[in-house]
Amino acid sequence: MVRSSGPWRRLMLALGALSFLGGAALLAAGVFILTDSGESRPQAPLVDVNTQNLHLPTASPLIPATPTPPPAPPLGDQPYSFVIDKLGVNAPVASYGLDANFVPEVPTGPDAASVVVWYNFSARPGTGSNAVFAGHVTWFGAAVFYNLASIQKGDVVRLRATDGTELRYMVDSVFDVDPADPNSVKVMQSTDKDALTIITCDGSFTKTGDPVFGGEYSSRLIVRAYLQGVTPAGVGAPAAGG
Repeated sequence: MVRSSGPWRRLMLALGALSFLGGAALLAAGVFILTDSGESRPQAPLVDVNTQNLHLPTASPLIPATPTPPPAPPLGDQPYSFVIDKLGVNAPVASYGLDANFVPEVPTGPDAASVVVWYNFSARPGTGSNAVFAGHVTWFGAAVFYNLASIQKGDVVRLRATDGTELRYMVDSVFDVDPADPNSVKVMQSTDKDALTIITCDGSFTKTGDPVFGGEYSSRLIVRAYLQGVTPAGVGAPAAGG
């Protein structure tokens, strides 16, 4: 399972920096143009080359576009389960966030081995972007994602709510990342289509004497799946998905 330790702290700080710099770049691109000297300046008004008279824009004043609200989460606020039939996984999902150091929280209580975490800084499932989930591979024995390494492209992951609503995802890729590599944070960033990302530990285990985790795994296993369909409550056949 992802530890709340140095590598992931660095990755989360990098994610925050990327988000900030991306916003700043967009703001600069929209307000300024760059001269040959490298000096940024406000864009000049239009000039009539025949009369040399300055012309103000004739269009209506710019009105900020109303942002399109995200679609309503198909699962709503009800409890739901994380299901991978191939692996015999049928686990409750709990919402987790960031701790005081902006590091993703992980379960450490009595149910830590059996729960799947949805990170609330990621998209809600079924709303058009990347919903990030995590779970332990071992926790004083086999845990919820103990066999996740055997999942393959084309396998199905389901999110099933108590009222029968179900989101169906198909696995697209399975790969490992190095938690010390800043680029690995990209698996947690938003996507332009409805995705589900699973993170768990992989690789070799080294004992560190950590009083909570006992040690550290060398890599993280990433599973990326995309939404294929949504089955509304009380409906037997799934609707077309993204």
